[in-house]
Amino acid sequence: MKRINFSKLGPGLLFAGAAIGVSHLVQSTRAGADYGWGLVWALLLINLFKYPFFQYGPRYAQATGETLLDGYYKLGKGYLWAYFFVNLGTMFTIQSAVTVVTAGLASKLFGISNDIVTWSIIITLFCSIILILGKYQWLDKFIKVIMISLAISSVLAVGVALFNNDSPSFEQVLPQGSGLLFLIAFLGWMPAPLDISIWHSIWTLEKNKTQQKKSSISESIFDFNVGYVATIFLALCFVGLGSLVMFGTGLEFSSQGGAFAGQLIQLYTSNLGDAAYGLIAVAAFSTMLSTTITTLDASPRAMSKTIQLLLQKEKSYYLPWLIILGLGTGCIFLFLLSEMGQLVQIATVLSFITAPLYAFLNFRLVISKQMPKEHQPKQALRLLSFSGLIFLTGFTLFYLLSL
Repeated sequence: MKRINFSKLGPGLLFAGAAIGVSHLVQSTRAGADYGWGLVWALLLINLFKYPFFQYGPRYAQATGETLLDGYYKLGKGYLWAYFFVNLGTMFTIQSAVTVVTAGLASKLFGISNDIVTWSIIITLFCSIILILGKYQWLDKFIKVIMISLAISSVLAVGVALFNNDSPSFEQVLPQGSGLLFLIAFLGWMPAPLDISIWHSIWTLEKNKTQQKKSSISESIFDFNVGYVATIFLALCFVGLGSLVMFGTGLEFSSQGGAFAGQLIQLYTSNLGDAAYGLIAVAAFSTMLSTTITTLDASPRAMSKTIQLLLQKEKSYYLPWLIILGLGTGCIFLFLLSEMGQLVQIATVLSFITAPLYAFLNFRLVISKQMPKEHQPKQALRLLSFSGLIFLTGFTLFYLLSL
C-alpha cells in the first residue's frame, strides 16, 4: 500500500479552515440549540450531496494545471461574468460575518475593549498584513495547528456533555414557517458555500508552486477528504453542544457578536469547567481567525483570476482586490453593523440558491474534453453528482415556491 506523505496536506485543511467558521460555530450550534439533534439528517445529506462538487476543485486543478475559473471561461464567458457579479454581491457580507464573530471572541478573550467595530478593523488589518507578508506559506502552516486545537477541545466538550446527559433525543424534524428560512441558510453554508471549490482549486495550484513539485491526484483528493471529514465531524460536535447544553432550556443565542461569543465559550466551559476557559477561548478565536484570514485571502485571489481571464491580462490584481475587500468590509462595520443579521441571511440564502449553478458547472467541467479521460470521475461519483444536482435543484425550487 502506497504511503501518503502528510506534509503534503494543505489545501484541504485550508478548505476546512474556511468552512469551519460561521456555518459551524454559529449555524450548527444554533441548530442544536433550537432543534436538538433534529437537523442531523439535513447536515449529513447536504454534506453527502455537495461532496463531489467540492472534490472536483482539486481534481480539476491537479489534472489540468488550471483553476476552475479557467474551466468556466472555456465553457463560456457568460459563466465567468455570472460568477464575478455573484461573488461581488456576497464577498463583503461573508467577510463581515466571519470577522464580526472573530471580533466578538477577541473582545471576550483579550478584554481590552468591547467595541466590536474596533476589534473588527484591527483583525482585518492584522490578517491583511499577514497575507501581504507571508502569503500562502504562512497560511498553510497556521491552519494545521488551529485544526488540531479545535478538534481536541470540541471532542472533550461534547464527550463530557454526553456523559452528563441521560437520554438525548435523536428525533428528526423538518422546520416549518420561519424555521424553513433557517434551514435554507443552514444548508447554504454547510459545510460551506459551493464556490469555495473555486478557492480550493486556486490553493491547490499555489501548494504546487510552494513545494516546487506537483502532487498526484490521489494525494490531492486524500488531502481534500481529510479536510472534508473534519468539517462534518466538527459540525456534528457543534450541533451536539447546542443540543446537549441549550436545547429545551428556553435559552436563545444572542444576535450580538460579543454576547454570542460569551455564550459560545460558555458551552465549552459548562462541560469542561471554568479552568478550561482560556484554552477554549483561544481555540474558538483561532478557528474564527483562520476562517477570517482564509476568506480574506481567497476572494481577492478568485477575483484577480477572474479579471485576468476576462481582460486576457497576466497582471496580478490580488493586492487591489485585497484592499477593496478590506475597505468594503470596514464600511459595513461602520455603517451597516445593525443590519448584519439580515445581510448574513441574504448571503446564506443566496449561497444556497446559486449552489445548483456551481454544482452543474463543476460537474460539466470534469466530464468535458477539458479533463483528461483517466482523471474523470468514475460511475459511482457520477451517480452521486446526478443525485446531488437533483437534491440541490429540488430543494432550491421548493424554497422559492414556498416564499
